[in-house]
Amino acid sequence: MILGHEHSRQLSRMEEERRQTQRQLDRIERQITRRITALIPTLLPKKTHYRRGQAPDPGAFLERYRSQLTALTAEHQAEIDALSGKLARQDQAIRTLHEREGRRQ
Repeated sequence: MILGHEHSRQLSRMEEERRQTQRQLDRIERQITRRITALIPTLLPKKTHYRRGQAPDPGAFLERYRSQLTALTAEHQAEIDALSGKLARQDQAIRTLHEREGRRQ
């Protein structure tokens, strides 16, 4: 029975560490979202009237938005990659622990 209790404690600890890693990834995502949201007004066209009868290019805003989003994401890419890898390893370790305990019973 002690082995089962130790398994439960270890599993709980591993799941809590996984939740912390996921929270870190979520925090980075929220930071990027906040920053891109704050940039949206600067990405909009400066003039709202047509110039020489031409309508503003609707794709220009999307291009600027995507460009800024790519730049913001690139700033955090190393951290995102590290945390994603850590999350994958934690998921695998939790699965392995579940499988190991399943074989013991």
